Amino acid sequence: MRKLLTYGLGLVFGAVLAAQTVSADYPTRPITFMTMTQPGAQIDRLTRGLAQRFSAILGQPINVKNVTGSHGTTMAANLVRAKPDGYTVGVTSLTAYTYAPHHAKLTYKPDDFDYLSLVALNSSGFISRPDKPWNTLKEAFAWAKEKNNGTMIAMFHGADDRDAILRMAKKEGVKLSLIPSKGGPSVIKAVTGGHADVGYVGAILYKFVEAGQIKLIGAALGDRLPPIPDVPTLREQGYDEQVEMIVAMIVPKGIPADARAKLLAAADKLAGAGDTKEFIENNLLMRPVKWGEDHAKMTVEKLYKTFGDQAKMK
Repeated sequence: MRKLLTYGLGLVFGAVLAAQTVSADYPTRPITFMTMTQPGAQIDRLTRGLAQRFSAILGQPINVKNVTGSHGTTMAANLVRAKPDGYTVGVTSLTAYTYAPHHAKLTYKPDDFDYLSLVALNSSGFISRPDKPWNTLKEAFAWAKEKNNGTMIAMFHGADDRDAILRMAKKEGVKLSLIPSKGGPSVIKAVTGGHADVGYVGAILYKFVEAGQIKLIGAALGDRLPPIPDVPTLREQGYDEQVEMIVAMIVPKGIPADARAKLLAAADKLAGAGDTKEFIENNLLMRPVKWGEDHAKMTVEKLYKTFGDQAKMK
């Protein structure tokens, strides 16, 4: 009887201990924010700024891990393998989850993740060296056709901007040699070094334009970039194209409810903070977006369908 009682108490104690472990007050240890670009790129800077702000709210250090390659698909492949415990969070462009699945064989599906919130829209455009004999992307294609045997070298971020410039070049009768990048700094380096005639880059472009090291030759969003209002959009140049880098916070599907609630509450708090707005819009020169899990999920579903429909039309 005594042995039975001891065994029973052991089971009860073990169950209580297990319950305490499961319901531990998240977070109890450091968190990792994984991002898709190399250090110094605009999305990397955004990730580090968000890490500092989330850390202050959650009370734990947040480390940033840069996982570059294929405009976020390499990072997504790593994120999907992470333990779904709330201690690994991705801060990345949605392209790898909405566009790439329609054009490449991947080790993950969009449904393998939960999309906590959109956080910013990265201003972006096509750039070249300031000494090039053109001021728009359309003029660059015309130069290539007339002066360079119909060829041009372009550096791209991901499948979406790569495919967009390929379509535009095809329309103009220009053959492109393409170079993949690891983020904005690598594009800037290639363009300023003369290794690429044009390149696609995010909001990091502003400081290099201001310094006179590059020039913007095409705004990639639906409207012109306010700091450089004289440069026309791709549509204004005659192309039915628009490339957007929408940045979101993403986790492996199925993180614990308490971790999810804490992360969402922290995101809600930051979404309404003036400091967050100042950091994203005035410091990074990124565009504001609507935060929140419902809007993030709706955006992913809408973009995935849109890009899927486009892929079927090829």
